Amino acid sequence: MQYQPETHSYYSPSSVIHGGGGVAAADPFERVVRLASGSAVVVFSVSTCCMCHAVKRLFCGMGVSPTVYELDQDPRGKEIERVLSQLLGGGSAVPVVFIGGKLVGAMDRVMASHISGNLVPLLKEAGALWL
Repeated sequence: MQYQPETHSYYSPSSVIHGGGGVAAADPFERVVRLASGSAVVVFSVSTCCMCHAVKRLFCGMGVSPTVYELDQDPRGKEIERVLSQLLGGGSAVPVVFIGGKLVGAMDRVMASHISGNLVPLLKEAGALWL
């Protein structure tokens, strides 16, 4: 069996935001809070990160269209990464997921929520999923 590369996007290109989506907050923490609360599901990502890709695929596979901020394509992305790392208690800062403006966490927390059955109710509550 031959590998067939996907020819379709798994998330809407209009939901990928480069450069912070026009949010002009001076304080990086305030900027993260504003961006995170701007949509039902927000993913802070790096375009070359395989875990970021996996979390975006998970949501799209569930029928959720997250707003994605690609930090490596944002001139102030490093500032945001530092804030995200602090929010997570250190370590890798991406992917970081917010649902309904609330921090869910990195990939491990998202997957634990999914496996335990808590992710779908969170998505429904935030208005990201209607099933």
